[in-house]
Amino acid sequence: MSEIARLKIQLDEMERPVVRRVEVPSAIRLDELHLVIQIAMGWENYHLYEFRIGDDLAWGIPDPDWPDGGPPPAKEAALTDLLPHLKRNKTFQYVYDFGDDWFHTVKVEAVVEGDPEATYPRLLDAEGACPPEDCGGPLGYAHYLEAIADPSHENHDDMIAWRGPGFDPSAVDEAAIGRELAALAPRRRKRKPKAAL
Repeated sequence: MSEIARLKIQLDEMERPVVRRVEVPSAIRLDELHLVIQIAMGWENYHLYEFRIGDDLAWGIPDPDWPDGGPPPAKEAALTDLLPHLKRNKTFQYVYDFGDDWFHTVKVEAVVEGDPEATYPRLLDAEGACPPEDCGGPLGYAHYLEAIADPSHENHDDMIAWRGPGFDPSAVDEAAIGRELAALAPRRRKRKPKAAL
C-alpha cells in the first residue's frame, strides 16, 4: 500500500470553526485534491481556486484574464511536490472563489503507510457547516447567520428566500461526505472469471 497524507483543513476567519480532517494518497494531484476539499467542505465547485505556499509558490487554474496567465496548472503538480516546501508548521493555503476569498489553512498532520483495506480519499471527522456559496466571504457569512437568526432583522426574509429555511451552522452530514469521497476513489478492478473452454 502506498503512503497517505492526513490533512486538517480549516476555513480561516470563522467565528464558528469549520474544519475537516481527511486522508488522501500522498501522491494525489492538486486538481484532484481540490475536488476532495470541495466535497469535504461542502462547496459547489464553480469558482476558481489556488494552492499556495507563502508568496512564492502557487498552482491553480490558468486564467487568460490574468496578465501572466496565472499560476501553473494544478493538474501538473501533486501533494508530494508541495511537501518539501512546507515549513515547520507543515501548512499551505487553499483559496477558493476569488471575490469571496475563502482561505483554507491545510495542515499536513502526518504522512504514513496506508491501510490496504481502506478506500482513499476518506473523511476522518468534520466540524461546522460549510457557508453558503456566494454569501460574501467570512463577513458576508457572519451577516447571513445574524439575519437568519433574527426574524426582525431587515435582511431576514431576503436571506431565507435566497437559501431557504433551516440552515444550521453546526450541522455536517459526514455520511454524505463519505459517500461522495468514496465515489472519487480509484475503483479496484475485479478479475472476471475465465470462461470455461
